[in-house]
Amino acid sequence: MFEPWMCAFLALPFIIPRPALLGERLATGGDGQSCANQHTMELRVDVQWSAASVDDELKSLHARLERSGLLKGGTNIISTQLKGLVLRHREADGEHYIYVEDVARGCLAGYTVFNRLIEVNRSLDRFVRAPHSKYAVEYQRRGIATAVYEWALGQGFCLLSGARQSQSAHALWMSLASRHRLEYVEVRNKCIHLLGSPVDPLTRDQLQTRMVLLGEGWEVEAGLLKPPALEVDARRSPERRAAGGESLCNVITLRVERRSNSSDSVG
Repeated sequence: MFEPWMCAFLALPFIIPRPALLGERLATGGDGQSCANQHTMELRVDVQWSAASVDDELKSLHARLERSGLLKGGTNIISTQLKGLVLRHREADGEHYIYVEDVARGCLAGYTVFNRLIEVNRSLDRFVRAPHSKYAVEYQRRGIATAVYEWALGQGFCLLSGARQSQSAHALWMSLASRHRLEYVEVRNKCIHLLGSPVDPLTRDQLQTRMVLLGEGWEVEAGLLKPPALEVDARRSPERRAAGGESLCNVITLRVERRSNSSDSVG
């Protein structure tokens, strides 16, 4: 068993500036169709990490995980079709860490952290996560991040984009949008507001405008954003499912406030 302070220390490299937002969901007019086809509508795609800095971070992280024994002894393996790579999962305080290990080379190919958003209300805190990833250049474009994100979406988590993205991250979201419903949203006052389609350039450029990928079973129906309706213990959540293969539940509905999609400004 690992002391709580050790897990907290190992999580420090993942403390990434998070968007100061979230809560309930509300929509802005439109025809209710998914925005997944709006692939030409890019948000702020201006983040770039140098290959050297990512390599250095991954080497340092791998060394710490190996020294602590956490990589082998504190994680569960996620089954994938990625040859030569092992996806190791651990959960700490509701946040999910996926370490992708190249066993033959004895190194980390990269990692993804599905962060909680402290600005969300209790209902959404169980269902919404903000993913942050770093992968070495030589492991990019191999479907690794896709497999990791698909795992999270399959657990029933809804994934919220950050205020800014790298080009590769944006391309990943657009690819996932071909298989999972994607909506543009506005995040403010501890609420997530669904935006109608199409999204005008002024709204799209606002820092509080994000994208959300809906997890397995989620849908927008009659102005309501609804999680899967399953006849199981209503206290369970995606975290329980991620840890023990249980299903998402707790049937809640998040009201959608219809709003004109003309010249309304986004506060």
